[in-house]
Amino acid sequence: MVEEKYDGLLSRFLKYVKTETRSNPASTTIPSDPKETAFLNELKGELVDLGLANVHINKQSSYLMATIPSNLDHSVPVVGFIAHVDTADFNAHNVNPQIVEDYDGQSDIQLDEKGQYKLTVAEFPSLKKYKGNTLVTTDGSTLLGADDKSGVAEIITMAAYLMKHPEIKHGEIRIGLGPDEEIGTGADHFDVADFGADFAYTVDGGPLGELEYETFNAAQAEIEIQGKDVHTGVAKGTMINAIQVAIDLHNSLPSHDRAERTDGRQGFYHLYKFDGTVDHATMVYLIRDHDKQIFAERKDLLERVVAGINDELGEERVKMNLYDQYYNLKDALQDHMDVVEIAKQAMEELGIKPDIYPVRGGTDGSTISYKGLPTPNLFAGGENMHSRFEYVSVQTMERALDVLLKIVELNAQNN
Repeated sequence: MVEEKYDGLLSRFLKYVKTETRSNPASTTIPSDPKETAFLNELKGELVDLGLANVHINKQSSYLMATIPSNLDHSVPVVGFIAHVDTADFNAHNVNPQIVEDYDGQSDIQLDEKGQYKLTVAEFPSLKKYKGNTLVTTDGSTLLGADDKSGVAEIITMAAYLMKHPEIKHGEIRIGLGPDEEIGTGADHFDVADFGADFAYTVDGGPLGELEYETFNAAQAEIEIQGKDVHTGVAKGTMINAIQVAIDLHNSLPSHDRAERTDGRQGFYHLYKFDGTVDHATMVYLIRDHDKQIFAERKDLLERVVAGINDELGEERVKMNLYDQYYNLKDALQDHMDVVEIAKQAMEELGIKPDIYPVRGGTDGSTISYKGLPTPNLFAGGENMHSRFEYVSVQTMERALDVLLKIVELNAQNN
């Protein structure tokens, strides 16, 4: 029998993932897509119905913010929980979640009726961890959206449970549900003062036990190459093949420093997008490293490569817009590790082994922490995010909810 505190968790999640909220990297609006705005307004109505206080959408950031009032007779630090509502750049239209009851931990899972797409144990050995669990998968045609609608469902279910049980003592709790995490712009506008927490957690991680406080430093390089297209019969000394220039540029970067050839703390240059003709080509690179100095050296190398190509061409044919996206969360949290320790204690008291490692990515918590609000990242349950092979364990989502409630409890007890 499902415990009462988990009531509504799965049904909320299934409802949320069926609502398309993919963010739009080409947009300049906040949020980047009207579908996000519509969904945030739906969630606003749900939080109002649950009885939360100060429910509003912040004009600066479009974050939906709300408060679970304290029921203590003394003050304790205000804790916040944050998740994002948008999904990644993969088909998210007509998400049709499939439920696999009591998974046996060894069988392949067919996603679509034709059998074209399968979750195989050989390709995805993480499936072995979920024997006896209820899994939610895609139907093979879309992503699932557990990143991060599992986090959204967990936070709102926590709120519903606490509002229904005032006998559970807790301090003031802030909730923040925001747009555009997947395109790296949502947290840029986060209003720390309006949120009003003393510390917070993004609920946006993956499998059971993930506790993340070290991320990449990240930059993006948008490169435009203007070629010169003439007939191949008279090309010598005249043609400038933009595609070939792009190839030469790419080959000037270390071949071993690519995302598919690195792991752990190894950084990389990742050619994320490429489009071109002889006349014109564009490239987009993601530049990542945990070490701040090596991160700076990576950017410097790319700038020198571009400058060298332009010198060789005798004119500025290659233009680059290079900009930082976020920085290593660890550097912002080094004086606030007590926030990490609370989450670690919460997991350990629940019998969950904290899985702490350097994230090969970033979270909204990176940007928010640099704004002055210490915000490490907690697991939300998703596996194989951003793909048709995404899935989540319902039991892991329940454990994530347990962790949120335990953090609230510890915050009330320890202060």
